[in-house]
Amino acid sequence: MSSEPQNLSSSTSAPEQSGENISKKAAKKEAAKLEKLRRKQEQEEAARKTSSLSLEDESFSRNYGDVTLTELQSTEDPSAGKWREAVEGKKWTDLSHLVEETVGSEVLIRGRVNTNRPVSNKKGFLVLRQSGFTVQCVATQSEETKVGVNFIKYLKQLSNESFVDVMGVVVLPKEEVKGTTQQVEIQVRKVYCVNSALPKLPLLVEDASRSEKEMEAGLSGANQDTRLNNRVIDLRTPANQAIFRIQGQVQKAFREFLDSKDFVEIHTPKLMAGSSEGGSAVFRLDYKGQPACLAQSPQ
Repeated sequence: MSSEPQNLSSSTSAPEQSGENISKKAAKKEAAKLEKLRRKQEQEEAARKTSSLSLEDESFSRNYGDVTLTELQSTEDPSAGKWREAVEGKKWTDLSHLVEETVGSEVLIRGRVNTNRPVSNKKGFLVLRQSGFTVQCVATQSEETKVGVNFIKYLKQLSNESFVDVMGVVVLPKEEVKGTTQQVEIQVRKVYCVNSALPKLPLLVEDASRSEKEMEAGLSGANQDTRLNNRVIDLRTPANQAIFRIQGQVQKAFREFLDSKDFVEIHTPKLMAGSSEGGSAVFRLDYKGQPACLAQSPQ
């Protein structure tokens, strides 16, 4: 009698355990299906972001880059390249004209990279130099201005003394800009490298500009031999540029004064009794029965 209920109990518990196993398997299967769906959605989202980023970079890439020879030669075709398209019809602005009255206006400027100071992956600073005048240019990553990450990367790799064109908006910074002649700032929108300098130059204008006292104080500088061996760079220092400007103004004053007195400026050939130094071919002639040569300078 007692064995029958026990058998009944065991027979009823078996279907219950079987049902529980089936429900667990179904739950695991459903969870795996949901996990697979979640991963697929994540992959699709990542692909969508990558696709949008590539499209963004493609549109932003027209705002920076190296100027090609074809663009420089194609003076009448605005579709010759992104640089030609950007500068066509624009008016060039001298750095000396960048004053407070120009704040808010968009300008197109050209100069050499005096200093390049990257701050982060989203921001970079350039100081451009033109005929002794300098201005600070700031590039900040922004979708509104179409300045992307690759734009900042390109800005960072521009070497000193490279010749670049910059388009941007003139702003008045909150704090005084130190180290530049112009007290306004350029918020960069586009930058193009016309001619790239070597990444490592034998002489920097900043070093060549320092005096002996500054070098004695521990700042890096350049001795006379280094400056003379790299004269083409040494002539770009503010001191040498100032000398040339003074010489030019003195000559201009003399010329204007003599012109006002009806003088006529002439350039006469200079004759020498013998050939000049250098050993190069000279123009010989007979001057009143004596041999003479036109003077020439091998320098």
